[in-house]
Amino acid sequence: MMKKNILISLAILLVLVGFFLVVVAKDQPEKDTPPVFDADRAWNDLLAQMDFGPRTPGSQAHQQTREYIVRELKKAGWKVEIQESESMGHPIYNIIASRGSGSPWIVLGAHYDSRFVADEDANETARTEPVPGANDGASGVAVLLELARILPEKADQQVWLVFFDAEDQGRIMGWDWILGSQVLADSLKAKPDAVVVIDMIGDKDLNIYREKSSDAQLTDSIWKTAEKLGYDQNFINEEKYSILDDHLPFLQLGIPAVDIIDFDYTYWHTSQDVAENVSAQSLEVVGNTLLVWMESFPGSQ
Repeated sequence: MMKKNILISLAILLVLVGFFLVVVAKDQPEKDTPPVFDADRAWNDLLAQMDFGPRTPGSQAHQQTREYIVRELKKAGWKVEIQESESMGHPIYNIIASRGSGSPWIVLGAHYDSRFVADEDANETARTEPVPGANDGASGVAVLLELARILPEKADQQVWLVFFDAEDQGRIMGWDWILGSQVLADSLKAKPDAVVVIDMIGDKDLNIYREKSSDAQLTDSIWKTAEKLGYDQNFINEEKYSILDDHLPFLQLGIPAVDIIDFDYTYWHTSQDVAENVSAQSLEVVGNTLLVWMESFPGSQ
């Protein structure tokens, strides 16, 4: 009988100890875990855009994509505004997600429109059709949306995620390139410390060369980050192209800006710019690089 009482007492003691440990564990602050770029989630963002159809300015798909981007940004806790303006007689809708204040002030940007005509297509019939825009448009948006979900909020750091409208309509009557980014640059009352534009970064065979007009110091810092992460085969430390892209209006204001772009994409401005020619792994390479780079940006805590 005494043995049985001892066993019962021990069982009660073990239950009480277990309960105490659970309570203590709940009271302990959770250790910070490093954010992880979810390539599958970014891929779903890309597919969602493709499901809307070509996001040509003024189309229903263009509006649906804008609504989708705003919805996902708000779910991630960002302050979101639509910068409504006009350029060359066309309405412009830039989407600006912002967080934090002070310096450093970093702007990450990508365009969300797709091109009216696939004028680089080998098939003459397809040249009058809109570009699906899996890589040229949807890939950059997908990376920014996933970064919106995982970027840690830091003291004394201001971050803008900007989704530019009307980047891709040059060489079309009544249009020009980079209309949305020019509108934003013209509206700035102060200068960001860095502007990083990502464009066509989803190619399965990802080869991102240093863009010739981009700020050299800013390019160095991003390419070094990529090398440390083992992505030097994707971020190639050589100059190859000078690209007319959304970074230029900021460079013209004296703001350090860089264009991260794979301009060797075989399906550029063709009807074959579809999800089958894009890779979730490429989105992850660029997303991880920017995530780690922002952690080490000078002045960040």
